[in-house]
Amino acid sequence: MSLAEPTAKMSKSDPNQNAVVYILDKKDDVMRKFKKAVTDSDAEVRYSEDKPGVSNLMTIYRAFTGKSFEDIEREFDGRGYGDFKLAVGEACADGLAPVRDEFARLIADKAHLEEVMKAGADEAAYYARKTMSKVRRKIGFVN
Repeated sequence: MSLAEPTAKMSKSDPNQNAVVYILDKKDDVMRKFKKAVTDSDAEVRYSEDKPGVSNLMTIYRAFTGKSFEDIEREFDGRGYGDFKLAVGEACADGLAPVRDEFARLIADKAHLEEVMKAGADEAAYYARKTMSKVRRKIGFVN
């Protein structure tokens, strides 16, 4: 769910860029977005439908850590939202790091990208020729 509006879906078309975490966001950007995430008026980290902001962050934290809501509540018992937001941001940024790193590695290897694109184009052309040959036979054209 959105970091700015926890009852709405996170969307890449959201005009508020702090509401969305992109897979390729730098760690600093992810952390900044979670620091600004909407929470609730009290400071208790507890999963509840009447606490959509904290519940949203708990769901994200659970997705990256595998911890249950009860474990998360115990972990942050007596601690404020600031600590919790930092932990969620760290878990998210660390979870996305392998994807960012692999993207950076792949995008830096221009020769490999060219090779993959050429192979893909060759394969697409092969299947297109095969399909067009079938179409021509079906409509009566001679190949």
